[in-house]
Amino acid sequence: MPSIRSRADNGLLFLDFRYEGQRCREQTLLSDTPANRKKLEKVAAKIQSEIAAGTFNYASFFPNSKALKRLALHKSPNTAPEIAAEQPHLGAGPFSSGLPPEGSQTGPLFSDFTIQWFEEHKIEWRRSHIRSLLSTLEGRLIPHFGPKVVSSITKSDILAFRAALAKVPGRGGKEGLSPKRINEIIGTLCQILDEAADRFEFTTPTTNIKRLRVRKIDVDPFSLQDVQSILATVRPDYRDYFIVRFFTGMRTGEVHGLKWRYVDFSRRLILVRETFVLGEDEYTKTDGSQRDIQMSQPVFEALARQYEVTGKLSDYVFCNLMGAPLDNKNFTDRVWYPLLRHLGFEERRPYQMRHTAATLWLAAGEAPEWIARQLGHTSTEMLFKVYSRYVPNLTRQDGSAMERLLASRLATGQVIRMEEGGAPSAMQPVHANVYPPALPKTQAVPKPRGMHKRIPAGESSNRRPTDIVLPAVRTNGEPQAPPRSCKCTADGSLTRAHA
Repeated sequence: MPSIRSRADNGLLFLDFRYEGQRCREQTLLSDTPANRKKLEKVAAKIQSEIAAGTFNYASFFPNSKALKRLALHKSPNTAPEIAAEQPHLGAGPFSSGLPPEGSQTGPLFSDFTIQWFEEHKIEWRRSHIRSLLSTLEGRLIPHFGPKVVSSITKSDILAFRAALAKVPGRGGKEGLSPKRINEIIGTLCQILDEAADRFEFTTPTTNIKRLRVRKIDVDPFSLQDVQSILATVRPDYRDYFIVRFFTGMRTGEVHGLKWRYVDFSRRLILVRETFVLGEDEYTKTDGSQRDIQMSQPVFEALARQYEVTGKLSDYVFCNLMGAPLDNKNFTDRVWYPLLRHLGFEERRPYQMRHTAATLWLAAGEAPEWIARQLGHTSTEMLFKVYSRYVPNLTRQDGSAMERLLASRLATGQVIRMEEGGAPSAMQPVHANVYPPALPKTQAVPKPRGMHKRIPAGESSNRRPTDIVLPAVRTNGEPQAPPRSCKCTADGSLTRAHA
């Protein structure tokens, strides 16, 4: 279907579509507004239906278009320009594919453009991302799309390629790559094709290609009792390392790349400024990862002990005998997994130590904003999304607080059972821990306010104490203004005092 786009220089809308193997762009005088786009959508739908039916007349839609002569020449290359201009009616045919023939496709080969695209953007990426991207380009995209011209790749080609990825052998003998990995590969392909379409002026085929749904992976943190078992069992030269990881929530690369110049003992802060990835120090994962972590007392003591061991040996806090940072694969294979097997724990990644720190902070009742800053999150959204389900089991925030409130002796008096609909039943004593207290049977009557007639001693009256008597003095049927002052006579009546 023709796409509706706007020009960058003047903001006017134009139609972009293919007809007779040619790319056609027709300018309008409509500004880019929702109403005008809606109008053009109807025109675009009509053009698409007529092209598909073979009844499309280009001149009837765009009588003054400069493309009429070009389309006529493309239809009959031997026709003179003046003759071709007189024959503007060109039908596409009911079985036309709408794709340009091989000789008229624009742009370079996919392999050539991909190399150019990679070299131009390489300066923007981290080294770890470059390594992952090269694996995707050399192992998946270039072998499949390399010989094709970038403008000849269709949406059907992309979807067929995605379906094939779901069937190739994956890790561990699994059939098909994971949805997350497939999304990464297709996402890279879409970036390349979108850039090529912008440069060589063809319609990108990546429109409305949705990402596969990725199953949410639950975190599996350790309990405080499990942490104590690990710290009591781990080999002594790694105990302080485990304490720092369990009680700071630092990522693997952050703790392996931690240097002594980023440890501030005077202010009890760990300054996260670098990370160790693929054998080199790099900038942290995000700007939000640049943070200052407060040391708890166990962490402070662990780093003080570690300084006695590696403070003069290396710039890195945790290092091997050569002073180099710890290797993550060596740590997991020779220390981490053997320790879990020895304790009978389920096998988990070392990254669960970070999740453990987050859940322990939440269990202790720390402020979520403070926890998010310690973990390097820019907001609390990720915190509640990932860890919130562990809070009720650790802090008993599961309704028991309301039970304690109802059970507390904040009010006295007999309680009544509340029937459905809120009406109290018969006065039956029940357990005070569950039901609200009943109101007293009698309540004090408030003292009446205002002027009322005095009743002499020995004289009875049926008037209630709350009745108020006002002077019924009227003038010509209209209420009289209140007197300035009044005084009582001997019989108790009120008389007006004149100035």
